[in-house]
Amino acid sequence: MLKSFAVRNFQAFHEQVQLSLALNNHAPEDNRSFKSPGGSKLTKALAVIGPNASGKTTLIKSLAFLDWFIRQSFQSKIDAPIPLAAHFGAAHETTEFQIDFEMDGKDWRYRLVASEARVYSESLYCKVTRAYSYVFARDWNPTNSSYDIKQHQFGFSQKEAERVRENASLLSTAAQYQVPLAVKICSMHTFTNMNVLGRHHIDDMQLFGASALYAENEHLRSAMSRLLKGWDLGLSDIRIEQQTITRENGDKEDIYIPFGIHTVNGTEHSIMLKQESSGTQAAFLLLFRLLPSLASGGLAVIDELEADLHPHMLVPILDLFFSPETNPHNSQIIFTCHSIEVLSLLHKAQVVLVEKNNNCQSHAWRLDDVKGIRADDNLYAKYMGGSYGAIPQL
Repeated sequence: MLKSFAVRNFQAFHEQVQLSLALNNHAPEDNRSFKSPGGSKLTKALAVIGPNASGKTTLIKSLAFLDWFIRQSFQSKIDAPIPLAAHFGAAHETTEFQIDFEMDGKDWRYRLVASEARVYSESLYCKVTRAYSYVFARDWNPTNSSYDIKQHQFGFSQKEAERVRENASLLSTAAQYQVPLAVKICSMHTFTNMNVLGRHHIDDMQLFGASALYAENEHLRSAMSRLLKGWDLGLSDIRIEQQTITRENGDKEDIYIPFGIHTVNGTEHSIMLKQESSGTQAAFLLLFRLLPSLASGGLAVIDELEADLHPHMLVPILDLFFSPETNPHNSQIIFTCHSIEVLSLLHKAQVVLVEKNNNCQSHAWRLDDVKGIRADDNLYAKYMGGSYGAIPQL
C-alpha cells in the first residue's frame, strides 16, 4: 500500500516534489479511502491534473520507473545505461526518489539516488518503533570505485551484495538469490500503461499481450467482458481465440486474438477487436491493467485514464476502486486526466495539480495544501474559473 512518493531532478521536475496518499481526519468518511492494517487512512485514488506538457506524465512515470528498477533492473545488460533523464537544467546532477509504503502492517521506506551511469545510493528502511532503521544501505565510494554496503537482518550474502552491478538494484539482484524480503517486495507489481518513453499506445502487441492474460485467467476475462457489455459499446461478449503462427525462422508460436461479439436479432457477429473503435480497444486494454490490480490489491499507475473514452466512463472506472465489492483488497490508482469532470468525483485531498513555469520547471501540489479551499467547494467550477492555477494560458 503506497503512502507517499517523492522525486527530485527527474525530467520536467528540477526541485523536489513530495506527494502523500495519506488523508487527515477532515477527509470524508466514505468508500473513496480506507484504513490500512497499520492504522493509516489512505486514498484509493489520486488524480493528477494540469495543462498539456505541464509534467503530469513525468510525475507518475517516476513510479513506473521505480517499479521497473526495483523488480527488473537485474535483467539489464551489464553495460546498459539506467533509463534516467535528469532535468536539462541540471543534467549532470543525480536524480533522487523515495517511496513510503506499508507491507505486513509495517511502514517501509525505499530511497534511490542514481544517474544514467550508476546507482549512487540505494537503501531500504523499516519503521520498527517510532524511527526508521536500515535494512540495507548501499553507497558509492568514489575512492575505491565500489560500494559500501551494510545490512541488518536482510539475509543477502555480503559477497554477492558487493558484486551487484552499478546499473542494477540490490533488491532486484537479491530477489534472484531468493532472499525472502526481496522476493516479497519484488512481487508487489505496479500495473501501468507506461514505459520509460511514456504511455503505451494501442497496437497489435498490446492487444495480443492483454488477450494472453485473459486467456490464462478466465475470471479476469469474464469480469472484463461483463464490464464492457455494461459500458454501452454494443458488445455482447469478448472472446479470445488461440492461433498458431510460424515465424520467419520456422518457429511456431501461439498467439491470442480478441474478437468483439455483437448480437443482433439473436444472431452473433464476430469482429476482430483491432477493427473495433479506438474507445473499445482502449477500454479492453485499460481493464487489462486495472483488473489484475483489483484482484491482488496492488497499485495501478495510468497515464490519461480517459484516453479515447467518453468522460462519463470515468464514473464506472473509478467506482471499480471505490466499491468494496470490486476492490476488496484496497487497490490504489494514481492517474493523469484531462477530463476535468473528474473533480466532481473526488475530494480535494485526492487531486494533484501540476504546472510548469517559464524556466520549464514543473511543480506539483495536492489541492488540500492550498489555503482557503473548503471541503464543500465546487472544485470543478473553481478550477475552471482559474482559482487554483494549473490551467492553460491561451
